[in-house]
Amino acid sequence: MSVKNIIIVGVGGQGTLLASRIMGNAFIEKGYDVKVSEVHGMSQRGGSVVTYVRYGDKVYSPLIDKGEADIIIAFEQLEAARWLPYLKPDGILISSTQKIDPMPVIMGKAEYPENILEDIRAKGVKVIEVDALKLAEEAGSAKSTNVVLLGVAAHFLGFDKETWKRIVCSTVPKKTVEINEKAFELGYAAK
Repeated sequence: MSVKNIIIVGVGGQGTLLASRIMGNAFIEKGYDVKVSEVHGMSQRGGSVVTYVRYGDKVYSPLIDKGEADIIIAFEQLEAARWLPYLKPDGILISSTQKIDPMPVIMGKAEYPENILEDIRAKGVKVIEVDALKLAEEAGSAKSTNVVLLGVAAHFLGFDKETWKRIVCSTVPKKTVEINEKAFELGYAAK
């Protein structure tokens, strides 16, 4: 199998690193060579966080260049726009509709752009948008937004839903299993 490239983008505190760990565990279980790397950002709440997940028969580097991502999973709209150049022409952008003001917006030095996902779609990009925060809150915790988005992404990543759910449940903290299982189901159904 050729190498597949996934970029997960968000801001600190949204669970991008846990999402990449769940994804990595799933691909390892299926026998793929996997490389996962946090390449930019600070994990403190509010800072941009980006992780690369690469899997296939043999992966030599954890890095993904511009125009190489098969899928970008964006936990926030502005991060979707920021990392769009990394998406392949036929790639898929899965994005939460959530907006989190970056520091320049908070300080009044900039405005949050309008119509981000619509503008991306107008460029011919396949965009799957979901109100992941709303679904996460429905599952029982806003912190499960990451697992909602994994539920959506599972449709494009191969193997069955039950395998994904089992890996989610074995990777998340024990006290959050029930919430995350529900979050995955809601995300999976939202696609």
